[in-house]
Amino acid sequence: MTPISVYLANEDEQCIFAQNISQHSLPGLVIFLQGDLGAGKTTFVRGFLQGQGYQGIVKSPTYTLVEPYPLGSQHIYHFDLYRLADPDELEYAGGRDYFDGESICLVEWPEKAAVFLPEADIECHLHYEGAGRRAELQANTPKGQMVLDALSH
Repeated sequence: MTPISVYLANEDEQCIFAQNISQHSLPGLVIFLQGDLGAGKTTFVRGFLQGQGYQGIVKSPTYTLVEPYPLGSQHIYHFDLYRLADPDELEYAGGRDYFDGESICLVEWPEKAAVFLPEADIECHLHYEGAGRRAELQANTPKGQMVLDALSH
């Protein structure tokens, strides 16, 4: 599957890019967000949610592990696993229940609980590049590839 690499000059471009992905998303989509602290993972989530029509504040659920966003009939869950001390913590919190094949799940720091997470449809790696960021997206499933293909049309 062909990866996508995009330079994003600022936070606004990051949000617009994530909004575009959001507008092509499918129920049950799982996106892993990876990158250093401050690379823009939560900014991506904010843009994604805005693309789904969400108007409120988006904060990183660093201490609660997951923040739900019910938007009409679509449920979106934002995970931040940075402070996860043990992958079992996600299991004890009912983490698997969120990945129900219908809800969209955006997961920051997925490597912290890899054994309990399903395969990501899309992996998004955000890297610092000059004053901006580089987003590298890789589809791991046909569903993920459909989303990335829609971006290039």
